[in-house]
Amino acid sequence: MTADPRFSLNQWTTRHWPLPDLVSGCAAEGVRGVGLWREPVAEYGPTRAAKLVRDAGLAVTSLCRGGFFQREGAIAENRRAIEETAALGAPVLVLVSGGLPDGSRDIDGARARVADALAELAPYAGEHGVRLAIEPLHPMFASDRCVVATLGQALDLAAPHPAAQVGVVIDTYHLWWDPAAYADIARAGREDRLAIFQVADWTTPLPEGVLTGRGMLGDGCVELRRFREAVDATGYDGPIEVEIFNEDLWATPGEKALTLTLSRFAEHVL
Repeated sequence: MTADPRFSLNQWTTRHWPLPDLVSGCAAEGVRGVGLWREPVAEYGPTRAAKLVRDAGLAVTSLCRGGFFQREGAIAENRRAIEETAALGAPVLVLVSGGLPDGSRDIDGARARVADALAELAPYAGEHGVRLAIEPLHPMFASDRCVVATLGQALDLAAPHPAAQVGVVIDTYHLWWDPAAYADIARAGREDRLAIFQVADWTTPLPEGVLTGRGMLGDGCVELRRFREAVDATGYDGPIEVEIFNEDLWATPGEKALTLTLSRFAEHVL
């Protein structure tokens, strides 16, 4: 199977596939893009990772992740993440805002801290040619992972900053439930905020771990093609990253997991 030019394999979909094997496997299937994560990139080294991907004819479509602004030293850590994104030649750093500080119930205050952090980081990202991409997560993650729960909230946080510096992530797994999702996708297009588009499915019952509950494309209830058509209607023609956290998929050999993912992408997203 020849991969669609817009298909990008997010590294966490085949989490245990070593980076050199992932790159060679993607190149063999005609995949043109990969979304990378900071932890394995750090183990390999950003400079070596960039060369590995570039020499295989691939592009890094995003780096995941920055954010978690409630943590001590978050600004310095996010500056490092911006530098790593630039070193990889990736255009986008995905931001997961973080949840409530320990012992806090002040969700408005937590969101205000996200706004303050963006004000400090956006110019630095611009200096490095990196676009920060705010990712809203499903509300079930609001307490501990991400107080930004809707695309509308993400767009409001991005609004004070140049579109080239701050955009948003549209992730089907996190937004499928939101009745305002399609109107906000159109808004993201009008405001030129759509930085990266990610797809995964929603299946129930959720596993005990929740974080590893993303479904393979076509296995759940998300209108994946409708999302893709809505994103396309904004004029976005960039990469579509498949990002699936799933223990069964992680236990599958990388080559087999990629083949399955490509097949389902063609069947359910295109």
